[in-house]
Amino acid sequence: MSKEKSKGLVGIFILITVLFFIFIIFSFFTISQLKKSTVELDHFNSGDEAEIAVIPIESEIMESKKIVEMLLSAEEDKKIKAIILRIDSPGGAVAPTQEIYEEVRRIDLKKPIYSSFGSVAASGGYYIAAATRKIYANAGTLTGSIGVIMQMPNFSELMKFAKVKQETIKAGKFKDVGNPTRDMTEDERLFLTDLLAGTHQQFMNDIVKVRGKRLKKDILELAQGQIFHGSQAKEFGLVDEVASLWQAGRLIHKELKLKSKFGLKFLKPKRKKLSFSDLLEEGEETMSFIRSKLESKATPAYRLDFN
Repeated sequence: MSKEKSKGLVGIFILITVLFFIFIIFSFFTISQLKKSTVELDHFNSGDEAEIAVIPIESEIMESKKIVEMLLSAEEDKKIKAIILRIDSPGGAVAPTQEIYEEVRRIDLKKPIYSSFGSVAASGGYYIAAATRKIYANAGTLTGSIGVIMQMPNFSELMKFAKVKQETIKAGKFKDVGNPTRDMTEDERLFLTDLLAGTHQQFMNDIVKVRGKRLKKDILELAQGQIFHGSQAKEFGLVDEVASLWQAGRLIHKELKLKSKFGLKFLKPKRKKLSFSDLLEEGEETMSFIRSKLESKATPAYRLDFN
């Protein structure tokens, strides 16, 4: 190989490496900004005298840790007399949604927790709200989607076309259920349907625990995955009042007869000082986030979702 070709290959390799690191830095910066997008609102119309805390629950609910930490912080703060969950979420994974639900129910026994809906409070977003003592929604909020969904691709025809055959060795009849390289068997379909039916029943039971007497229709009739706007949701008893966040805050302030001047204290997850290892970890999280978005349609998982 000539020296010119060698230099050319080295140059291309260096260029690719530089572009890769630029991509990583750009992705890290973008994701970090998205994660911190609510921080700028923290001091708007709030102050040390504000006795109503607002905890944001936004986007997909894929983990419970940060939200639970904010709930615990509000629970321990003696200055805070009430909590509003500001929900703007289409839903998410089952387990973290249920973990947040249980913490809300526990804390509400000694410190009142309310919900205020933004653009969307569907599926897992509504599940969490059902744990609160009162739900406020905007008239046009997309509300409900009470159901459970599982989606997985089937690449079997593509595999045949590409003349690729996957061999699977397993111990357990259902161990590779959802394998995207083959058709699903009837037994597997029945197994997954039964699994989702059980989770759906948990969803309905948890709504009825708190809101049973307020529902205007049987929960099974309301829990078929339908989407309602806020006004409809109020008619059916899924929502208590049609009001914005600020209207809800003032109504809660009046209901609890708080003596301080009305204000809302927006909470956020605690930020720690970043070390070099933290930066590496953030980089890994960023790449994981990007991969999850690219692979989300190819990964079998059951979720409380609104798609």
